[in-house]
Amino acid sequence: MKFLIFGDVVGRPGREAITQALPDLRREYQPDSVIINIENIAHGTGISPNTVAEAQMWHADVYTTGDHAWDNKAGVPMLEGTKPPIIRPANYPATTPGRGYHIYQNGALTIAVINLQGQVFFKNHPDNPFHAMDRLLKQSDIAQAKIVLVDFHADATSEKRAMGWHLDGRISAMWGTHTHVPTADAQILPQGTGYLTDVGMNGNHHSVLGVDTPAPLQRFMQQIPVKFSHENTGPKEIGALFLDIDATTGKTTTIAQIRKIVNA
Repeated sequence: MKFLIFGDVVGRPGREAITQALPDLRREYQPDSVIINIENIAHGTGISPNTVAEAQMWHADVYTTGDHAWDNKAGVPMLEGTKPPIIRPANYPATTPGRGYHIYQNGALTIAVINLQGQVFFKNHPDNPFHAMDRLLKQSDIAQAKIVLVDFHADATSEKRAMGWHLDGRISAMWGTHTHVPTADAQILPQGTGYLTDVGMNGNHHSVLGVDTPAPLQRFMQQIPVKFSHENTGPKEIGALFLDIDATTGKTTTIAQIRKIVNA
């Protein structure tokens, strides 16, 4: 079972980069399923009806998010629906809009995708993600899935690495999102769990985490609030991950990081 997974899509540049690159990547990797993180899809923050409608054209099986999932009020109701299947971090209170995982079928194969958020360096503090995962893996619907995948939306590399070891042999694969900077540690852990600390982003290549460079530089140099922008100019980068998972064992057999620069 082959998966093509994309990190955070940042604003219009990220949307256009995915639209341009996805058809070629589908032909190259022949994925059975596609998963895309869209928490920054609307002007770099949150989701909106228009941007989600655009994302639906990519025909992903699941759209994951993170701490910005609720930042755009117009997009919050979309977290409650199932079409398209958008999930938010599972370790938020049950009363928080949205749901933390999605289960779907690919032929006779049941697949569960779980979204989590870390605690380190975040302003908001959801439930301990390690304890939350322990509870989720005991749920009957998730336990029955042959393939279990986790998008861990976290800031600290140490927290992501620790989660990888915590879940090794218990899930099929885990990848990190949120930092927008790809890491070089794609690997299969000893018990068969595919792992990557951070997939990276999809957005402007000549930027600071997808944001046009002048504003972040001014903020760092002058220590004052500055409005960010995401101009659709110059080359774009693609941050993605390819997984091949044994449908019998649920273990990862192949993992490959994908980073491409495109002129969208």
